[in-house]
Amino acid sequence: MPSPAITQFSQVETTEDVGRVNIEASSPMPMKKKNSDTLTPMMAQYLSIKAEHPDGFLFYRMGDFYELFFEDAVNAASILDIALTKRGKHLGSDIPMCGVPVQSHETYLNRLIKKGFKVSVCEQTENPADAKKRGSKAVVRREVLRVITPGTLSEDTLLNSRCNNYLAAIAYVGGDIGFAWVDISTGEFLTQELGIDDLGAVLARVAPGELLIPDYFLEDEMFFLNLSDWKEILSPIPAVRFDSSNGNKRLQEFYAVKSMDSFGAFSRPELAAAGALLDYLDLTQKGCRPRLAPPSKLTKGAVMEIDAATRQNLELCKTLTGSVKNSLLGTIDRTLTGSGARLLGANLAAPLTDPADINLRLDMVQFFTDNENLRSLIQETLKHCPDMERALSRLTLGRGGPRDLSAICNGLKAAVELHNLLRQEKQESHITLKVPAGIVKAISDLGKHDKLINQLDSALSLELPLHVRDGGFVASKFSTKLDELRAYRDESRRLIVDLQTRYVKEAGIQALKIKHNNLLGYFVEVSAKNAEKISLSSGSSFIHRQTMASAVRYSTVELSELERCLAKAGEQALALEIKIFEGLVEEVVDSVDSIARAANAQARIDVAQGLATIAEESNYSRPDVDDSFDFFITGGRHPVVEAALAEESNQTFISNDCRLVVKSNYEVENEDNDGCLWLLTGPNMAGKSTFLRQNALITVLAQMGSFVPADQAKIGIVDRLFSRVGASDDLARGRSTFMVEMVETAAILNQAGPRSLVILDEIGRGTATFDGLSIAWSVAEHLHEKNRCRSLFATHYHELTSLSSRLGGFRCQTMRVKEWEDDIVFLHEVCPGAADRSYGIHVGSLAGLPKSVIKRATKVLEILEKGEQSSSMANLTNDLPLFSAIQKESDDDKFTPSAVESALASIEVDELTPREALEVIYKLKAKLESDC
Repeated sequence: MPSPAITQFSQVETTEDVGRVNIEASSPMPMKKKNSDTLTPMMAQYLSIKAEHPDGFLFYRMGDFYELFFEDAVNAASILDIALTKRGKHLGSDIPMCGVPVQSHETYLNRLIKKGFKVSVCEQTENPADAKKRGSKAVVRREVLRVITPGTLSEDTLLNSRCNNYLAAIAYVGGDIGFAWVDISTGEFLTQELGIDDLGAVLARVAPGELLIPDYFLEDEMFFLNLSDWKEILSPIPAVRFDSSNGNKRLQEFYAVKSMDSFGAFSRPELAAAGALLDYLDLTQKGCRPRLAPPSKLTKGAVMEIDAATRQNLELCKTLTGSVKNSLLGTIDRTLTGSGARLLGANLAAPLTDPADINLRLDMVQFFTDNENLRSLIQETLKHCPDMERALSRLTLGRGGPRDLSAICNGLKAAVELHNLLRQEKQESHITLKVPAGIVKAISDLGKHDKLINQLDSALSLELPLHVRDGGFVASKFSTKLDELRAYRDESRRLIVDLQTRYVKEAGIQALKIKHNNLLGYFVEVSAKNAEKISLSSGSSFIHRQTMASAVRYSTVELSELERCLAKAGEQALALEIKIFEGLVEEVVDSVDSIARAANAQARIDVAQGLATIAEESNYSRPDVDDSFDFFITGGRHPVVEAALAEESNQTFISNDCRLVVKSNYEVENEDNDGCLWLLTGPNMAGKSTFLRQNALITVLAQMGSFVPADQAKIGIVDRLFSRVGASDDLARGRSTFMVEMVETAAILNQAGPRSLVILDEIGRGTATFDGLSIAWSVAEHLHEKNRCRSLFATHYHELTSLSSRLGGFRCQTMRVKEWEDDIVFLHEVCPGAADRSYGIHVGSLAGLPKSVIKRATKVLEILEKGEQSSSMANLTNDLPLFSAIQKESDDDKFTPSAVESALASIEVDELTPREALEVIYKLKAKLESDC
């Protein structure tokens, strides 16, 4: 069992003055090798420790502060917005210094970690009193007990309770890539072998907080380009730490096995990546090893691969602005626990590709959908379920506290309650088959933990401190010895109160008080004017300690003896509580596997009940997922848009069908709508993009094991999901909007296979008309003939509809619109056919373009449409006299006042009587009506 957190000494060494003076620091102090003769012992110690941990910031413990010096101080003061001070001089220059209080240091840590910095925490590992015994110049011993990095967080204050925080590593061995990732706050550990083309999609799926790479990757063009989007989280380390043989040995030693074969058939690249993770954890955790589940190998094709651009465009887990709200995850999340929320996010990020596994999850959702009363009882239990996974991690790392023990206790109580509820339901059903396999496994994993629950329940107080060092967390009557020490300690406190009462009587001073501080301990204090009475009091037992302007302080032999007894009892009581805490942690660690299984079972149950809840709330249906190439959706809806419409305006979303299927041979005369490629035309704002996205989201939901927003859905497994929608540039790589569009389109055409689902929106619109049309035409042909995948292709190029005459799997669909009095109404319905025009000018009018622009655009469109009917480009040019048209339009637009305006201009308003004014109004109204 890891040793408990080392006692934090709040005293400051007498040889180390911590006074501060503000300075103007114009440049950081150079970190050169210092001459030890010019340095104080404390500063020499600091520089020695800093040299061992040059990366990131060094939090150097001095009493009640973590101090930073030199460059660290200058940079931290700017980042954290704290005062920059100084401490002494070195080589004739002031030494910059800043610091943060120990009690609130996690707030500052959080800000540094979020910016991607690493922080080495250097603690005092010796009591200042013991240091003095070695000599007046001796410095308190200090050690770095932990290096905090973005991927190795375990504290609740530094983590998002509803998201995983992964540390990942990439290894390159023998031409193959190994990828491994771990969350030390939960113990999850996975590996995967992949190709260079898969790297972006896998990183987007895992979204690590920190990524370890061999240092030579930065000089390798192939890896440098593929990792450019992740440069902010990269942690290059020596390539020697990615040795596969050493990695295998590290794993065997960590799990105390002679072979890793019992955990899976790991490749050399996977062993190298996983071993590098363990090595990094040893370096950063300073020997405190976290509890990690045995590594689980993710086989190729086990999950739907979704590239980074597609994830971003579909807003699966976050919106384009980085918010979870209004993303797909934010819309469907009805989980009630942190572990459940993390599992839901992980499932959504990695939809499955095995129909059997998908249906196991769907069976659990169905179980809670069909058992509303049971679901309500489950929800009430989950609401009071703490995060056992992360509490267990902190305890095994030696960073846990009394509240983590309480979380384990209460979490196990909830597990037992869930076990009993589900088991009762299973028994009452009489037929075992009615209870899905996932629920049966959850019942088994939840287990029974009566012995550990009773032990923790009887040991812990109702009110618990945050830290072990604060004491007072062991319940009374748990330890007779502890109760005796506490009674003696508390009795000593009562005796001090009695002693104060006696001293008041003896000295005749009502204002006499017995007080305490860290410097003097207990002392008697009276006002300065009452000091003479003390010296004249009987027995003269008061010993002078300190004189101040307004008070004089004394001690007595009796008070000193009582203080020693009190301190000794308090120290002994705290030491015994710490020993009891260590014993309780050992009991928890001994049951670590069963606790971890119970915590994971709670998460699975929470995810299933949450998906059942959203299914009932939003009228989702169970999808039929199989190994076919079918894609039949009836009454499909966009889950996010539907939820937003209901919340904001109480509107109903217009549902639409979609039927895609890949067949071995298509014949042109086939007139049904079961094509593999739908070409969708129609005006902007009619709902084309929404339709494309909703079908992709329904697929993701179905394969993650969720009910879907549709009346019916049959989905043949999709192994890769591609999306090319929206418009954005990539200035950092020198890519224009059109270049980004072409790069993403190229990736789709090069990687999509028969089991892929592709959604494309307006391919080719970023360049010249004929160039764009040519590209869109050839892309559609390639998808149909080469990729042969299920595709939805939205476009304004109506010319593409002619492809339906020779491509058997090509189907034309359009968005219905209704024209009414020179206006259009978007019906948001998809129907067979093609749009006869784009209605772009109408959309421009709705957007508020000036009427003159709309009028001019309409005339130009008429000229262009006539030109398109010409036999050659030459005739088209001749039929498009744009400059003369513009001149004519300019002449036509010259201002000519109307009859009403001319009449108004001739009126002298100030000379009209009220009756004459009324007559004028009648005349003008009659003239206006006659002109109309």
